[in-house]
Amino acid sequence: MTPDLIFTLGTATAAAGWIVLLASRWIPRWAEWSAGVVIPSLLAIAYAGLVLAFWSGAEGGFDSLDNVARLFQTREILLAGWLHYLAFDLFVGAWEVRTARAERIPLVFVAPCLALTFYLGPIGFLAFQVLRALRARMVGAAAA
Repeated sequence: MTPDLIFTLGTATAAAGWIVLLASRWIPRWAEWSAGVVIPSLLAIAYAGLVLAFWSGAEGGFDSLDNVARLFQTREILLAGWLHYLAFDLFVGAWEVRTARAERIPLVFVAPCLALTFYLGPIGFLAFQVLRALRARMVGAAAA
């Protein structure tokens, strides 16, 4: 399989997981299982295969920004990094949906956090944490 094909398949598979998360209100258990376990695991398998096959031939490392740049000049390692992002961002998105359901936060409020997590990873996670804090404050104020 070529790196371009792996990129296309990995990206499409992750996108399917995000669509499932957006439909999680109607298929919660299936969404949790597929987007939170199966798809990230498939992406992790592809990631592991790339790292095992190409890591030893890559220059660079993680000890300086210049070495990280050198490391990602290898197309296959760059692809592995992309799959890493896809897997972890989707895993975090599934956690957000699962946590929101447990805390009774409506999906309509979580959806913008999911979009941010999809596009900007940690910013979406941060937005979800803010949403949870606001929700907790509102629930606490209503109980008082």
